[in-house]
Amino acid sequence: MRITEESLKIIDYQTSLSHYFYEINKEWVSTMFVMEAIDEKVLKNPDEYIIAHGGRIWFVEHPSHGIVGTCALKNHGKNNFELTKMGVFKKARGLKVGESLLKHVIKESISHMDISNLFLLTNKDCQAAIHLYEKNGFHHSQEVMNKYGSLYSRCNVAMIYRG
Repeated sequence: MRITEESLKIIDYQTSLSHYFYEINKEWVSTMFVMEAIDEKVLKNPDEYIIAHGGRIWFVEHPSHGIVGTCALKNHGKNNFELTKMGVFKKARGLKVGESLLKHVIKESISHMDISNLFLLTNKDCQAAIHLYEKNGFHHSQEVMNKYGSLYSRCNVAMIYRG
């Protein structure tokens, strides 16, 4: 069976799926970096650190692999949201899961949320992700780096959505 973007299902956050939020992101972060204290706190307690503050989380369900991807929007106040904790299980990489999810998150944030600034923090070693972000309307931003870059020790790239 050929998997297409249309066969992937985007699911809104449910507490019963929160363990996937942790597992997917832990696999991704641990592949290239070290889990930081902030990662552990947010990933183990998404209801407290994302949802309770007006943020959102989505999952991607693959027809034969189950839940394989996730992404969050974290509210930093004053309509500033961070696209964060986006990851895809290794078994599903190359199936356009990340791109489908990113497009959905951007569409949802524009259509249904009062967002002034949508930004993300990453690392220059994540070239495939950076290319994906650039392709989908994100631009490098020193202003975002100055304001939020210290949230993660691994952060050396900041981007803002300009459409």
